[in-house]
Amino acid sequence: MSNFPFLSVLTVAPLVGALVVALLPRRRPDLAKQVAFGWSLLVLVLSVLMWIAFQVDGDRFQFRESYPWIPNWGVHFTFAADGIALVMLMLIAVLVPLVILASWHDAESSKRSVPTYFALLLVLECTMIGVFAAADVFLFYVFFEVMLVPMYFLIGSYGGHQRQYAAVKFFLYSLVGGLFMLAAVIGLWVVGGKTFDWQALSQVDISTGTERWLFLGFFVAFAIKAPFFPFHTWLPDAGGAAPAGAAALLVGVLDKVGTFGILRYCLPLFPDAAKWFAPWALALAVIGIIYAALLAVGQNDLKRLVSYTSIAHFGFIGVGIFAFTTQAGTGAVLYMVNHGLATGLLFLVVGMLIARRGSALISDFGGAGKLVPVLAGVLFFAGLASLALPGTAPFVSEFLVLVGSFTVNKPVAVIATLGIILAAAYVLWMVQRTTQGTLNPALTEIDGMRRDLNLREKVVIAPLIALIVVLGFYPKPVTDVINPAVQATMDDIGKTDPAPSVVTTVQEAGR
Repeated sequence: MSNFPFLSVLTVAPLVGALVVALLPRRRPDLAKQVAFGWSLLVLVLSVLMWIAFQVDGDRFQFRESYPWIPNWGVHFTFAADGIALVMLMLIAVLVPLVILASWHDAESSKRSVPTYFALLLVLECTMIGVFAAADVFLFYVFFEVMLVPMYFLIGSYGGHQRQYAAVKFFLYSLVGGLFMLAAVIGLWVVGGKTFDWQALSQVDISTGTERWLFLGFFVAFAIKAPFFPFHTWLPDAGGAAPAGAAALLVGVLDKVGTFGILRYCLPLFPDAAKWFAPWALALAVIGIIYAALLAVGQNDLKRLVSYTSIAHFGFIGVGIFAFTTQAGTGAVLYMVNHGLATGLLFLVVGMLIARRGSALISDFGGAGKLVPVLAGVLFFAGLASLALPGTAPFVSEFLVLVGSFTVNKPVAVIATLGIILAAAYVLWMVQRTTQGTLNPALTEIDGMRRDLNLREKVVIAPLIALIVVLGFYPKPVTDVINPAVQATMDDIGKTDPAPSVVTTVQEAGR
């Protein structure tokens, strides 16, 4: 199976599915949903086969494919995946079918074209797969920019209140970041011998001044996409206005392109500049953890609250990346996966709650658990996973980040730990104000609040809960895939500490 062109097929398949769905008649909305869901399951099956075919002890980059595109510029359709890209591709493959199921009635409630909505979700899947699979810098940039288009229309056409403002803000922020990257990509092409191939560029010796400017161009684009403080202000607006399913993909996957880009491009291609900028990056990450957590505590809008929690979580990922230890780096990549699962679940559950109430305001709830106990229980579980409760997957990644960063930068690790306390505050307060306490009499008069989770919604939720629990107790299958790639990245920047064992880390902490 290792000779099968997995990455090109996975990239093209959702696009073909989107064309099929878009051409279906608008009077057959159920058919469009079924075709989109079936196509996303096909991508999931192919992704599982690719995971099986991946050799943990093999080459760093596997499933490599390269096809000429613009020979005069040295541009190729080059795809390759290391362990970091592989786990992100699997996250996409898992989340998209669940988002499609969760969004079964979203387009109808917006009174817009149902086939177009699900076609946009598949186009988004195509661009997300492409951006993680690209091994040509120019190809990565193209997917990085094109990825904005389907999300822009999902927010602007199918979102809620202030959707057009949020969509334009999201697009402009990302576009500005893309312009910084474009300038850096052109500069890299010039100093790199007129090639965009990642492996060739990783061997190029760049002068100190040039390297720092190129690093900064890429880093600004990735910091906006992540988003890191102070480039974060677009996310609460976009996450608050987007449909719940699109918001789950926005926060669960799209934002990870920023942290993935730092690991794939900023660190290996500009190692000296990465070390020089590391103190500033760590400062931004720590500020983001505390600042976003404080803002989350004061939110009255459920989706904006979840968006702010994600900004805080990305601060932890930033700490893990710029600690420059394999332990913290593995924790950061694992955090990217676990955050996608936990926050994806939280966004989907919040979306189900909002759809029943007809409002995203926390003050419009109160005691909802008495009417929808199962949904309230899942919200509580998703909140506990989001605050990294032991026994859930985010705890393992957060623990690795803090332990790995504490060994090299104690003040950063200690300050970041304060974010855990604040996380408990905003999550537990959210749960208490929405589902616990005295029942709001207004809820009893709303038909939607009398309906607990149906079978479709349980099918959406069950796999995410199972993955969060399983990876919380047994993350080894994922860390085994991540470790070699993170170790290679640390070698690229001159750090050679051994890859961590989660079991050993926990035992050492216990002693």
